[in-house]
Amino acid sequence: VKGHTLKSFAYTTDAAIIRNTNANAILAVYPFTGEPVITQALLTVAQMPLFVGVGGGTTTGPRVTELAMVAEMQGAAVVINAPAPAETIETTMSMVDIPVIATVTEDDEITECKILAGAAIINVAAGARTAQVVASIRAHHPEIPILASGGGSEDRILATIEAGADAITWTPPSAQQLQSQMMAKYRGEA
Repeated sequence: VKGHTLKSFAYTTDAAIIRNTNANAILAVYPFTGEPVITQALLTVAQMPLFVGVGGGTTTGPRVTELAMVAEMQGAAVVINAPAPAETIETTMSMVDIPVIATVTEDDEITECKILAGAAIINVAAGARTAQVVASIRAHHPEIPILASGGGSEDRILATIEAGADAITWTPPSAQQLQSQMMAKYRGEA
């Protein structure tokens, strides 16, 4: 992406975690309507490329493309959620010059249409089936960059990489979890 090889994405919107992670990039997708003020706040703390959700699920239609255009002007790349149709990918790609990540949950006709619509990167978020979906997409699209959720264990992460993922998203522990661990250590409980 823009001359950088990105292999690890921290999946978080927590400003303190974003500021203190060593991931190559941030995947900041959240279940609310996208807002430029949130993107700006995250960009303020991010020291690495930021990929923000611009809709496709809760937010639909022209607003997705409008949010993508604003994100581009702010300096972020964009992620479009799985429910968005290929037409949303195509329209957004025609309006921005930044990478557009299209999230998918299956290797099916919808995914094929999103690839044909010009998605720069495919984000596979298929739960326990992620490695299988990655392998299926990779088999007939060896050239498309694939980002995939890593799951909760090293074994699942390795299986997803072996299936053909180019990069992995990882959900870091929350700041509250880290603080709890630290306080237990301070109290001599750990």
